[in-house]
Amino acid sequence: MKKILIVAAFSAALGACTAHEERTAGGALIGAGTGAVIGGLATGRAGGAAAGAAIGGVGGAIIGSATSPTRTCVGRDEFGRRFRYDC
Repeated sequence: MKKILIVAAFSAALGACTAHEERTAGGALIGAGTGAVIGGLATGRAGGAAAGAAIGGVGGAIIGSATSPTRTCVGRDEFGRRFRYDC
């Protein structure tokens, strides 16, 4: 069962469409794994590991989303004026 959950988590992370989504999913996976280890070691119970995974996953997703680089491209409209847009 654990192997299925691990494969599903990695598949979800790789299924992201943009770099921002990949960064958010990667942060969530790293945070959840770290939180599960710390919660399990701190409490010695599965409930502590689950709570640590939940808290770490949310925190990792927030940090991953906040630190993702944004790309800005410059283009020209039909009148030759320059404008910026997200790539």
